[in-house]
Amino acid sequence: MQFNRILQNALVSSTSRGKARLILGARQTGKSTLFRLIQPQASGATFLLDLQDRAERSRFARDPALLTRTLLAPGSRMRHVLIDEVQRVPDLLDEIQLVLDRNPGRFTFTLTGSSAHHLRRSGANLLPGRTHRYFLSPVCRWEQEGGNRGTFLRWRGRFPRNPFPARPLEETLVLGSLPAAFTEGDAFRKTLESYAEIYVEEEVLREMAARNLGSYSRFLELAAMESGKPINLTKISQESGIALSTIRGFYRVLEDTLLGFTVPPYTGSGKARILRTPKFYFFDVGVRNAVARLPLDPRILVTEGGNLFEHWVACELMARIGYVGRFYRLSFWRTVDGAEVDFILETPGESFPIEVKFTRNPRPEDARSIENFLVRYPKKARRGFLICRCPRPEQLTDHVVAIPWEYL
Repeated sequence: MQFNRILQNALVSSTSRGKARLILGARQTGKSTLFRLIQPQASGATFLLDLQDRAERSRFARDPALLTRTLLAPGSRMRHVLIDEVQRVPDLLDEIQLVLDRNPGRFTFTLTGSSAHHLRRSGANLLPGRTHRYFLSPVCRWEQEGGNRGTFLRWRGRFPRNPFPARPLEETLVLGSLPAAFTEGDAFRKTLESYAEIYVEEEVLREMAARNLGSYSRFLELAAMESGKPINLTKISQESGIALSTIRGFYRVLEDTLLGFTVPPYTGSGKARILRTPKFYFFDVGVRNAVARLPLDPRILVTEGGNLFEHWVACELMARIGYVGRFYRLSFWRTVDGAEVDFILETPGESFPIEVKFTRNPRPEDARSIENFLVRYPKKARRGFLICRCPRPEQLTDHVVAIPWEYL
């Protein structure tokens, strides 16, 4: 069974033809599979260049102009060009600009990358004005059976024709939502452990041109355990013995390689004094567990259930923000006097305070922090939500509704 992704429809639409579409996403989120899905729907002949293939990468690294000569060869019927992991040969971007400028509307390029850091560091041409940029997340609820309710953000495009199967929440909180988690069965646990050991450690370390794998491994484990909390550089430095400046660099690389993201504090105007330190989250809760060296077993939910549930909600909301557009933002609210809301989903129309609790039986007092936020920011927000494991929606207070996690 071939499952479809939300981006598939967007990538075959007429609005992106004649452009370079850059799909950014961490490793194993399904970028190469997405290539195979859109290739049969591409107009005209397709040229596929896989830069993960060492021989191909070497050929085009030595001679980037080979791409232009291939596409413009006499009698060529090439119209759609697919280049996987373009950051491995960033000089190809200059050739892509040349082809687009000299042949307007003739070619459509689809490029993937898993390291914005590598492109920026190399001074690569990011094709300003010629690029439609997309982000591919792990499989979100919109791409699963029964996950199309869209309580906070509604998808205006078409949902996948063949969605991924729905999975129990407990399984998702342990193994995460990478596409392979839906297809490999029990073997995925070993895949996830290998992902953490081989890619997250070795390849990210290579991105930094660093040499101390031991220090980086210690940092990764601590950063994974602290994922979902405000970044505490001093604590990690003391526990790992790594300099603060080095830890800052490690966090930057995790973001640049799309293995994590920060959630900033809410900046809406108000009288409350706000804590300014951002939170950091790994891009997938299963990867977080593997990097933290936790047993990939549902029994960890006894102690970690609340933290993992909040982490999963953060990943879900960030995935949807990536799909609906840049006018949406995720933040959190915490004041120096102890008031706190897990997430503030900022949209062009209003802001939604969102609390996350692992409980099956929410109570009105669970809405207290949301009501506090609504009182302090009446012009910004009018209602709030508590995401939990209740079987059906419940009106906790006049302004706060508890919703089941399935409604995301």
